[in-house]
Amino acid sequence: MFKLGFIINPIAGIGGSVALKGSDGDGIAEQALALGATAKANLRASLALSILAPYRDNIIVYCANDLMGEITAQALGFKTQVVFQTNNAEHTTAEDTENTVKALLAEHVDILLFAGGDGTARNVCKIVGDKFPVLGIPAGCKIHSGVYAVTPKAAGRVVEMMLTNQLVTLTEADVMDIDESLFREGIVKAKRYGEMQIPAELRYVQAVKSGGKELDELVLQDIAAHVINEMDDELFVIGSGSTTAFLMEELALDNTLLGVDLVEQQSLIASDVTESQLWQAISLAKADKKTIKLVITLIGGQGHIFGRGNQQLSPRVIRAIGKDNILIIATKAKLTALASRPLIADTGDSDLDIELSGYLPVITGYNDQVLYPVASPQ
Repeated sequence: MFKLGFIINPIAGIGGSVALKGSDGDGIAEQALALGATAKANLRASLALSILAPYRDNIIVYCANDLMGEITAQALGFKTQVVFQTNNAEHTTAEDTENTVKALLAEHVDILLFAGGDGTARNVCKIVGDKFPVLGIPAGCKIHSGVYAVTPKAAGRVVEMMLTNQLVTLTEADVMDIDESLFREGIVKAKRYGEMQIPAELRYVQAVKSGGKELDELVLQDIAAHVINEMDDELFVIGSGSTTAFLMEELALDNTLLGVDLVEQQSLIASDVTESQLWQAISLAKADKKTIKLVITLIGGQGHIFGRGNQQLSPRVIRAIGKDNILIIATKAKLTALASRPLIADTGDSDLDIELSGYLPVITGYNDQVLYPVASPQ
């Protein structure tokens, strides 16, 4: 029998759609729920585990109780063995994750699959270190660490390779995290917290997020000039990232580096909006028969355009804007660094992910665009 360790941080990423930039910190999860956020970590974990459903007769899932793993595994028909009981599965703590990891190690599971963000990876690393194979299911707002699969389904496919006796090489990947209190102020300060062993299947496992400022500002100026030249009476939704931040600098507007801002007639009309605020603004613009355009960039080293750090851009928001009104901006250097890997649309809506797939134009300079493939999660 294959012994699969399985942990879900049920509150991972809960603050994303309401512009709280994460779930770490006292009272953040409660604040997010009060603002109308919904927990999605179990759904994303279910996507990973569903890939393994054909093999469930040969798998025992070792997990914590309730929303920390048991409910999701049992719903998919897996045999489960609960190794840790949390007192409050809806509002788990770092200690709950760490205690579950300790219990799983005692059971000598074959691999530990965990769903969360960078904070969860830190908790796992604190106990495991680099002595045991793990793989993360991306479910948080912040995914700077290299221990996560590219998508939830990709995490399942890596474990599937192990189940089908394919050769899976192990490598070490960094665990990174940022200070969320500074993150909420638009300041990114990342720190390395250690490394863990992961399966080295490059098709399915992401690179550590690329950081740092763009060296060639002339290219960014050309990109910004192209977008500004297109600005007329439309409502522009400006996504997160350093490339879009440069656009806002060229417009001489305040920018939410890690949030979503609204611009109309080259003036800032709203900053750091939540999903519900964004939906309301789009609805009003449509009622006035205005076009809405979305400006986004990709996560350096990973290629995600949706699903990482921009949960405000929900499926209903993206559909309301329309595929033809999405402006992707990036330098050619950033695209080249992907080594021919496609951009990834991981919206949480599989039908929408498929609709967004194909070749989309990417603005790489003034009147300079390239066609680049976009793929749905594997």
